[in-house]
Amino acid sequence: MHELVLRSLDDDQAVDVVTIPLTGKSSIADHMVIASGRSTRQVASMAQKLTERIKQELGRNVRIEGLPIADWVLIDADDVIVHLFRPEVRSFYNLERMWAFEEKVAAAPGA
Repeated sequence: MHELVLRSLDDDQAVDVVTIPLTGKSSIADHMVIASGRSTRQVASMAQKLTERIKQELGRNVRIEGLPIADWVLIDADDVIVHLFRPEVRSFYNLERMWAFEEKVAAAPGA
């Protein structure tokens, strides 16, 4: 599933794709993938194509939120959670920082 998500986002020219391993941090999924599109149209297109590819290649339905507005689209594919953003919205919410919190705290005392 994770490889399919990354391949699909690469095919659709997603920008700044980041994978955060969730094993040991959360039981919600194995991976979280965060990526940006240049516009709401690209974000919506990437989300629709990804859900179609998952259904076609793996026969699985996914849950999707935020598609009508497409500033931030969340795709819950069980093993992988995908967040697709417009760049401005992504920088505002800064999910990478929130989920990497443990690593930064571990590095802070020596800094």
